[in-house]
Amino acid sequence: MAFEPFMQILRGIQGKRSNVGIGDVQNAQQMAFLRNLQKEKKKEDTLKVPLDELDVVVFDIETTGFKPEQGDEIISIGAIKMCGSFIQEEAVFYSLINTGKEISTEVVNLTGLTNEKLKEARHVGDVLIEFLKFAKDCTLVAHHANHERNFLQYTSNRVFQTPFKQRIVDTSFLYKIVEPHIQLSSLEDLCKHNTIPVIGRHHALEDAKMTAKLWSLYLEKVKMLGCDTLQD
Repeated sequence: MAFEPFMQILRGIQGKRSNVGIGDVQNAQQMAFLRNLQKEKKKEDTLKVPLDELDVVVFDIETTGFKPEQGDEIISIGAIKMCGSFIQEEAVFYSLINTGKEISTEVVNLTGLTNEKLKEARHVGDVLIEFLKFAKDCTLVAHHANHERNFLQYTSNRVFQTPFKQRIVDTSFLYKIVEPHIQLSSLEDLCKHNTIPVIGRHHALEDAKMTAKLWSLYLEKVKMLGCDTLQD
């Protein structure tokens, strides 16, 4: 992260408030990092990168509902890195998130997370910054990506006062090309369709790993159809 953009933001805060606390400095640093990350994104269009060389981070989030604008929030993020169709099993990210609110019994039963576990977790701003550091210049991939995109955009605007601009590619981008008439859409159904074991459903990291296996499988299939890049 460039030092000067951070200092500019910090000076702006100091001009408005005579007593700058640790929380103010930390938030300013996070904002500076995110904005600087967006400025320094690779100019190379990932749509033109050969599929065999495409670095992606496949990720999943667990949330308290489906509408961030109505108060639903992210409670965990899981991710795994890939290069082409190769899954980097050891390159993983996982974190719980403390929203400061109690989660419902329904969410507890679905995800296996508890209020006790979440109370010990970090704030969403800290986790999101760590996730973006993990992802770096990789293209983000998610299953039913609109869900992830909506929450990340809303959270970025709320916490950092800046839009979330990282590219997120949906797995349907591939499987609808390979199997255009398929009626399946859920992660679980698609995994069963492709004989991928369904393990730890609704655990963010386990869902990310299953999504990575789907991405790997369909990436090889689109290559057999003559596609060399995402643009193809």
